[in-house]
Amino acid sequence: MKKLLTTYTVRHTVCIAHYMPPGTDNHSGLFENLRLELRRGSLILAVLSALRKEQYGYTLRKALEDHGIPIDEGTLYPLLRRLESQGLLLSEWREEDKRNKRFYRLSPDGKAILKELLAEWQSINASLNGMI
Repeated sequence: MKKLLTTYTVRHTVCIAHYMPPGTDNHSGLFENLRLELRRGSLILAVLSALRKEQYGYTLRKALEDHGIPIDEGTLYPLLRRLESQGLLLSEWREEDKRNKRFYRLSPDGKAILKELLAEWQSINASLNGMI
């Protein structure tokens, strides 16, 4: 007798195959994914906060690292371009130490958004501290 695959059978099989109970080898991978997700949300706030003072990419990267937020260039520069395209940052090329460098600073909209994000961050932080 030939058995046909139904939508239920496929879904049930896929769900069972991908489920790994807590404490299995996937724990560290799951933690790492969740840690990166949490970190991604914080990076925008960190970058905007650091750019209250004009900086170029390297000094921004070092400032973040000095405050315990290491970020590689492959993450930082696309983020800066995205924030600039959203109107939150302004940038300009200038020569410094005989090299052209792109300096970033908050736009007026960036300052307003940062203020709102900081208020939201403080609210979330207070709520979490009450729960933890």
